[in-house]
Amino acid sequence: MKVLTINGSPHLHGCTDRALQELEKTLVECGIEVERVNIGNKDIRGCIACNFCREHGRCVFNDMVNETASKFAAADGIVVGTPTYYAGSNGQLLAFLDRLFYSTSGIFNKTMKVGAAVVSSRRAGSTSAFDEINKYFTICSMPIASSTYWNEVHGFTAEDVEKDLEGLQTMRNLARNMAFMIKAFKAQEAVDGLPEQERGSFTSFYG
Repeated sequence: MKVLTINGSPHLHGCTDRALQELEKTLVECGIEVERVNIGNKDIRGCIACNFCREHGRCVFNDMVNETASKFAAADGIVVGTPTYYAGSNGQLLAFLDRLFYSTSGIFNKTMKVGAAVVSSRRAGSTSAFDEINKYFTICSMPIASSTYWNEVHGFTAEDVEKDLEGLQTMRNLARNMAFMIKAFKAQEAVDGLPEQERGSFTSFYG
């Protein structure tokens, strides 16, 4: 069983990284393999709605999105970490997620892959960024892992996060909950398979 973690911060050793480190360490202790992808310092553009991916099974822009798609397909869960900018997620990360989720929508089934958002902020604005990321999961039949508080840490530097004992505790509890969910879902999938997903209806109004 495997979880893919994505660091959307341009600071590879900053607050978001420190939160993810705590989560990753606990996931490994729970018997879950972890792979990290850092995208915050990469050149990633937004989706241009060309639908190239519908015909070719990959995004027209051959960058970190296509590199990450196969890792996402092989994972049982995904954790997306972001800093908080203007009470929202890093715009580069959102461009990445738009293209990752859209370009893979017809390629592999995301049903029951466990998702979690991890957010860091100096002081405030984090819950709206948290909500922003969770919406990617809820549109794809992906259960969301929660913790004993919002999945966030506070600080201006990674050293500050070390002092946020509740935030680090929240990361550990999130990892344990996520590991439990993944193991439970895999066990049930072995018995009954994945839940049926109806796709026949598509509401679209014209005129």
